[in-house]
Amino acid sequence: MSMFSTGILVLTSPLHTLPLRIAPVLSSAAQVVERTLYVHLHPGLNLGSAGQARPVYIPPAADVSSLISRLYSNAADVCGHLDVRVLLTNFRAQQGLTGTRGTNDPFPSPQALSHSPEVVLTDFPLQDPGQSSLVAQCLQRYAGCCYTCTPGLTSVLLHPQLKSLQKGGERPEEEDLKQAGETEPELLQTYSDVVVGGTFDRLHGAHKTLLNISCLLANRRFVIGLCDTELLKKKVLKELIEPYDLRSERLLEFLRDIKPYLQYEIVPLSEPFGPSITDSELQCIVVSEETRKGGEAVNKRRLENGLSELVLHEIQVIKDAHHSEIEEEKISSSSLRSRLLGTLLTPPKDNPLLPPVPYVIGLSGGSGSGKSSIARRLEALGAVCIDGDQLGHETYRPGAVAYRRVVEEFGEDILNEDKTINRRALGKKVFENKERLKTLTDIVWPEIALLVKQNIQEAREEGKQVCVVDAAVLLEAGWTDMVHEVWVTIIPEEEAVSRITARDGVSEEDARRRLQSQWPNAQRVEHANVVLCTLWDPDVTQRQVQKAWALLQERIRKSQEKSNPLS
Repeated sequence: MSMFSTGILVLTSPLHTLPLRIAPVLSSAAQVVERTLYVHLHPGLNLGSAGQARPVYIPPAADVSSLISRLYSNAADVCGHLDVRVLLTNFRAQQGLTGTRGTNDPFPSPQALSHSPEVVLTDFPLQDPGQSSLVAQCLQRYAGCCYTCTPGLTSVLLHPQLKSLQKGGERPEEEDLKQAGETEPELLQTYSDVVVGGTFDRLHGAHKTLLNISCLLANRRFVIGLCDTELLKKKVLKELIEPYDLRSERLLEFLRDIKPYLQYEIVPLSEPFGPSITDSELQCIVVSEETRKGGEAVNKRRLENGLSELVLHEIQVIKDAHHSEIEEEKISSSSLRSRLLGTLLTPPKDNPLLPPVPYVIGLSGGSGSGKSSIARRLEALGAVCIDGDQLGHETYRPGAVAYRRVVEEFGEDILNEDKTINRRALGKKVFENKERLKTLTDIVWPEIALLVKQNIQEAREEGKQVCVVDAAVLLEAGWTDMVHEVWVTIIPEEEAVSRITARDGVSEEDARRRLQSQWPNAQRVEHANVVLCTLWDPDVTQRQVQKAWALLQERIRKSQEKSNPLS
């Protein structure tokens, strides 16, 4: 079957039967769609007759909230590569509520989604295979009435993959669901203005559940406080958090897809409360079981400000079936960021002047980041390591070009009795003096670069495939033109200080000064193709390196195939 980039899945089963069907339906859909899957809920929709398949507004039942959570949870388990988005366009609160449309209002013109669907899928069960063509045509017309789709929209009926749920005896869970379907569905309490806060870094299933339910509750306006600056400082792997503007842009795209007629306000949060304690029009705040205390704190501050309390609507966190020992049990952004370690974050720039063999990795990282241990691990996997620090020592040896220039510039009082350079004495002359430090690096760095190039050439002559240039100043010195990729090791500042004081016997103050004289982690990450972190147990670091090495070998293989298509 052909694969499509974007699809829309129309779920027609009654709400009480969907929970057991979601996982197999999504699994089947993932065999057809590879990027974005929109989900349109219309329980009870009759696709058996072309004349009856028309979009109408349906009231938001309370069951929809738990169903949305179940849907995103199942999506994370069975098709985590897909960007699943549950659409709420056809959900409207009942007439009589301020700022809402009634369920009998005419459906609007087709909604333009941010990614135009190329295929429409459904779980509609066929009693007669001869109906297939009619249902497919009806499905296409229905989808076209609701959303702007790609011309030549294809339809796929997922019923063959769902036979196991339609035949045989009912399980106890199915019997319970059947009984639930015989009762009148409870309508969801909705509100004019709803607020929520969060980081919303790399939107995942838990974020989408929170946003979907918030949109389901909101009739007029939805306010989102987006964490920034101070609120990000204590986040795990904060250097990998997407920029505020990008998070805001992706958040707004998602929201406009799932419920386009709401008024959205995204505001930056540099402190925990934001507009939630000052906006008098807000009626409801959506929290999780973990953030409920934060919601209670909001209400306390609102009362202090003379405002009415907000209704606290609590949702459950979504468990992560794939979490590792360093990750949270729930689906979280920090877990997703940890999974980026060792992967290719940005493609390497093509440098036609750089010989393809050996493939050169530039490894950089601040003091205490574990850079040298990463280099040793890569060496054990087969790389040739070039130690930039060791080459730096060579440039200071008597007789070297840099040696003579350094002595001329900084005086003979930096020499030991045996005429070698006392690097501690030299360091005192350049410490906290940027101009003198630049004078020194302008002398030394070019000489180190020449030695690095010589080592790379020797590795090339020996037929080595991969070189790792282990150099703390790789980025500061501008040596990226010598490497194919830049790999960066990062570590939280507090951990780096602890390691430096234990390793070098210096004071905490001296350790912090050393770190402050170097590029910060965030600046290094901006230039990185691959990021690694040695914060956890050595086994975790080893798995990161092995993953990075395996992905590197795949990139090298593809690069060689591209340059030698006939080989």
